[in-house]
Amino acid sequence: MKPLSSRTAGFTDSVIRRMTRVCNQYGAVNLSQGFPDFDPPAPILKRLEQVAHEDFNQYSITWGANNLRRALAAKQSRFMGIDIDPDSQIVATCGSTEAMMAAVMTVTDPGDKLIIFSPFYENYGADVILSGAEPIYVPLYPPEFNFKPEELEAAFRQNPKALILCNPSNPSGKVFTRQELETIASLAEKYDTYVITDEVYEHIVYAPHEHVYFASLPGMFQRTLSCSSLSKTYSITGWRLGYIIAPAEIIDTAKKVHDFLTVGAAAPLQEAIVPGLLFDQSYYDELLALYTHKRDLLLKGLDDLHIAHTDPQGAYYVLLDISRYGFDSDLEFCEVLARDVGVGAVPGSSFFREPVNHLIRLHFAKKDETLLEALNRLEGMERKIPCRK
Repeated sequence: MKPLSSRTAGFTDSVIRRMTRVCNQYGAVNLSQGFPDFDPPAPILKRLEQVAHEDFNQYSITWGANNLRRALAAKQSRFMGIDIDPDSQIVATCGSTEAMMAAVMTVTDPGDKLIIFSPFYENYGADVILSGAEPIYVPLYPPEFNFKPEELEAAFRQNPKALILCNPSNPSGKVFTRQELETIASLAEKYDTYVITDEVYEHIVYAPHEHVYFASLPGMFQRTLSCSSLSKTYSITGWRLGYIIAPAEIIDTAKKVHDFLTVGAAAPLQEAIVPGLLFDQSYYDELLALYTHKRDLLLKGLDDLHIAHTDPQGAYYVLLDISRYGFDSDLEFCEVLARDVGVGAVPGSSFFREPVNHLIRLHFAKKDETLLEALNRLEGMERKIPCRK
């Protein structure tokens, strides 16, 4: 038999999704894969019931149903401060996973270079490989996960086609400041580089930090592909609804890529989400208050247990420092944690280009009782996981 594709030779399965299977195997509280265990907003579910009996069971327009694009354009125009045309500047996708893949394929040719900050969401590496591009990794330095401007410019000097910007960031919870974004913008303009943003946590940013849409910076809309998802904002990770917003000439190409990747997102779900897109500001205020409470609950619990951790500025992830346990492999630690303590986490090494094996990621998009149960189990962690030093 001839060999299979060489581009997939370095692939593993998703470590994040693998840890969900490990949690299921051992009955662990799943704080690994980032999905809520509470219901989406009632108006969305009510509309879903109605849509099931209406005429939305066949293909919608490939790049997004009219109702979805108009509601989405109105919402994002309000938040981004940009007048977005629903007919020429939006393509709806199967989650932000497809949005990012389509964006990378829209911008790059095989052999092109693409800047990625490290740590990064694991799919970005796969996106680059599948598109035939070459990654340039730029480190973010804890505890604030800031970048060094001189290192970033050194990456830009390598003539990249684009930069991927996850803001707020998964897994670090970093929220890029306006000054940092302006530095990136000046380099993108200087070196004529596209910027692909992943802004799925745009509405989960903790005070005093603020989310600034990269495309809203002066002159940046024309070179930005703004990718996002409705999964986290409306607690519908299984619906797989995402989008790209960009200038019409970019969207024209993204539509073609999207068409041949997936044809289109699920038509009934595109209709069912529309009430959510029409929510007023109070919904987003309540969403932020909910996640601020959950963040505070988990971080206080970790502090009470004397477990070292990061302080996320946005998103719903926290990194724990497991250095004192002496494990050479953070993946092995996470498997032991699920089996012997009953809590699921993701090994930090799956997010870093650098050799980082002392961090693990938890998420807090869970009911209070779920988070409290996880904390109760973590209370016995030192007794159940012997130190290997």
